[in-house]
Amino acid sequence: MNRRLATTFGLALAAAALLAPLGAQAQTALDDIVAKKTIQIAVPTDFPPYGFVGIDLKPQGLDVDMANLIAAKLGVKAELVPVTSANRIPYLQTKKAHLVISTLGKNPEREKVIDFSAAYSPFFQAVFASKTLPLKSFAELAGKTVGVTRGAIEDMELTKLAPAGADIKRFEDNNATVSAFVSGQVQVIATGASVAGNMMQRNPQLNAEYKLLIKDSPNFIGIAKGEDKLRAKVNEVIAAAKAAGELDALAKKWLGRPAGELPN
Repeated sequence: MNRRLATTFGLALAAAALLAPLGAQAQTALDDIVAKKTIQIAVPTDFPPYGFVGIDLKPQGLDVDMANLIAAKLGVKAELVPVTSANRIPYLQTKKAHLVISTLGKNPEREKVIDFSAAYSPFFQAVFASKTLPLKSFAELAGKTVGVTRGAIEDMELTKLAPAGADIKRFEDNNATVSAFVSGQVQVIATGASVAGNMMQRNPQLNAEYKLLIKDSPNFIGIAKGEDKLRAKVNEVIAAAKAAGELDALAKKWLGRPAGELPN
């Protein structure tokens, strides 16, 4: 019996020795970033206004600005890694990026494979119109023409919120909806933050602005599982940027509204 106990104890020690390096590796990201003075951050380049390539062929947008802000606060250089919706999480899992800042929403399925920071920016569906058109409530949509993309989230939610007197005109895709608003076929547009932000950037003559919130689903920064030190540091940066008004300024610049209250 004693021999069996000794053997079991020996195997347990061997297993612990094998697992110890894995535990150490799980917390190396922040140390690597500080040592190399570079942080690799995955960003979108095909999803304006969060991330896109400008006329100077350089990435720009809200997510790109946020990536540069985090790098600056950490005192390191930002190495931006272009990603798509399909490969952004695999890039994190295979260590091609330390962080993913790419309009990433948080849900239970994703939380099984990666960790998340506190929210850093809004992603929402809302009502937009010219600054000259007063809109303080959904009731005031009565008697106005509202363009929306058929079957989109904003279409379904607006149907619940708009009064019976609103003239809702449904279009087959976002481009058609935007075109209707730009050309004056509709007075108001109900759409997502990315579509509206891009529209306002390209058509400043519209003098359009955010009016009413339909649905909010904020963005979070993706971090590899087990990198708790890096996650804590990123959350410190987000909290400080929130307190300093920097998150509000970024959202106002790219989305036309402040970030407002964001979940931790």
